Amino acid sequence: MRRYLCISILAAAAISLSACGTTPGCRAVTGAGLGAAGGAVLGAIGGNPLAGAAAGGVAGAAVGGLTRPDQVSAGQGPCY
Repeated sequence: MRRYLCISILAAAAISLSACGTTPGCRAVTGAGLGAAGGAVLGAIGGNPLAGAAAGGVAGAAVGGLTRPDQVSAGQGPCY
């Protein structure tokens, strides 16, 4: 049960932080980086950090690229 709670909390944090910036490209890049980091942590818990990083990166890029700044925003991103 504790593992599922940890995964849920990390997934919620990754989604809420996955899309910084204003352009879709910038949001996809920052989302991929944050998703890969979160996925690597979850993958390490499960025994395969590389697969977790790959899955997290893809999910983060998708969330970042497919949302608008007014839907999910964690502030201004590194690329303008």
